[in-house]
Parts: sequence; C-alpha cells; structure tokens
Amino acid sequence: MSFHSFEQAPARLNRSELAVPGSQPQMFEKAAQSEVDVIFLDLEDAVAPDEKEQARRNIIKALNEIDWGNKTMSVRINGLDTHYMYRDVVDVVEQAGERLDLIMIPKVGTAADVYAVDMMVTQIEDARGYKKRIGFEHIIETALGMQNVHEIAAASKRNESLHFGVADYAASTRARTTIIGGVNPDYSVLTDPLEDGSRDVHWGDMWHYALARMVVAARANGLRPIDGPFGDFQDPEGYRAAARRAAVLGCEGKWAIHPSQIVLANEVMSPSEAEITKANRILAAMAEAEAAGKGAVSLDGRLIDYASIRQAEVLVEKARRIAAE
Repeated sequence: MSFHSFEQAPARLNRSELAVPGSQPQMFEKAAQSEVDVIFLDLEDAVAPDEKEQARRNIIKALNEIDWGNKTMSVRINGLDTHYMYRDVVDVVEQAGERLDLIMIPKVGTAADVYAVDMMVTQIEDARGYKKRIGFEHIIETALGMQNVHEIAAASKRNESLHFGVADYAASTRARTTIIGGVNPDYSVLTDPLEDGSRDVHWGDMWHYALARMVVAARANGLRPIDGPFGDFQDPEGYRAAARRAAVLGCEGKWAIHPSQIVLANEVMSPSEAEITKANRILAAMAEAEAAGKGAVSLDGRLIDYASIRQAEVLVEKARRIAAE
C-alpha cells in the first residue's frame, strides 16, 4: 500500500437510494415503510420553482415528525447557482438537522462548491450545538464535475459518496441520447463480415468510462460510489443489467426513482449466498495457510493470496451489515 492514507467514509448500507419529491408529502410515509437503505427528499429537479418553499417546509416537518426507523436520511438541495440553495441549507439544517444524516449536493463542479456548503453547514451546526456532523453526497453530473471529480472527492471530511447523474451528464456532454441510463443501439461495434457475409452487432455501455472514472475517485478517497437513475421503471431486467454493470465496476448501490426499483437494487447490490460462502472459504483457507507459514494457497484450482483476503473481507463485512439491519 502507498504511504499516503485516507479515511474511509462512515460505514452505511447504501445498496438502494430512493428519490422522493419534497412537493409530494403523501409519498413520505410509504417511503419510510419501504426496504430502502437511503432516502433523499428532493428539493431540486423533482420540484417546480413555485413549489420550492412549500416543499422545503414539507421536508422539515417530515424529518421531525415521521418515524424513519434506521434509514439514512438525506436532502437534495438546489444547485449553488440558484437563489434557493442558501435557504435550503439554512432552514433544513437549523430546523431539522438532528434527524438529517446527509446533504446531497447536485451538479458539483469544483472543490470550491463543496467548500461553500461545508462552511455554511459547519457554522449552523456549531451555532446550534449539534453533536452529530452531517455528511455530504455529491452528484457528478456535468462535464466540469467529471473533469474535477478527484478534487471534489477530496474536498471535505464530510464527503461520504459520489453519485453518477447520468441524465444531466448526458446533456452537459451533448451526448446523442434522450434516455435516462440504459444503453443506446448507436453505441455498438459492427464485426467484420463472416464467410456468409453476415455481421454481428455488439452493443456497448456508453456510460462505462464516466462511471469507472467516478468509482476510482470515490474509492481513492474512501467514499462510496453510487450509480444514479434508470428512467424506465417498467423495465426491471434493464434496471438489473445496469445495476450489475455498476456493481462489477465497484459501485455500492443504485438509485431508485420508483418504489419498484428498491427490491431490484437491494438484490443486485447484496452479495449472494454463494459469494458469501466462497468468501468465508477463502478466509478459512488463508488462515490455514498462514498457520503453515504460507502466503498463498490453492482453492478449487485457483491461486488465492492476501489480495484474496481483502476481497473476501469486503463481501463478508457487507453481508454482516445487511444481516444487522
């Protein structure tokens, strides 16, 4: 390992993260009773301009009065380029900060954006005498944010997670698509002609680079990488496929923009029984190898070593947290 060290973000289950518009309080109780890990009450894109103030009041009331159980609670504030943002931070943190775990900052473009919100939240917490510190979630959803993702990830000790905001990112980069997440038939490879003249088409994932880059920035700074929305909530298999791709790259969780997607995210982002069993077997085999003075050993015809231990420990620890919940 490098001599340079970093602090891991607080350990939270973040397999599924449900978006709930602050302007629709009738949805709050159902969200509280769901099996989702994290809920973000939204003041930004899901709320029309003339409903912003009422949505803010709805969220403050809900945080204080609804029993959210052991769910992690977040609020997505409006962007720093709007005049709504400062009141979002001041009113919500002053009036409901003791029940708030996270603030989600949209369209983060530079480390200075993070610093600005950090300064405001710190002053409010100190003035109010809060003992718990509120963490930050950052949505990387612009070309500027992706350019500066590594600096953003390291900008505050409050940082806990980075989220890929695919829709606004597509708009920012002028991508030729109007879908939210998923794949595009134009992003494909055409094989050379076979003997009979036929050619195969292999679809690719147009978001692979952006998501992979965000995952690296998150993990290099001890943060949780989270994949963002999948717009077609009537396509569970498409959602599962997108979530699996994100999980393979290292994401811990995925957004749910509809309650039906919660169970899908929890399913894909949880280690399977087979994976847990194999991880425990790896740990047991390496323990035996250590006792025999060996640094590596064969298991099921494959080499395992200390890197295998670290991989197995991550799976076992995640399974333990899920069971504890």
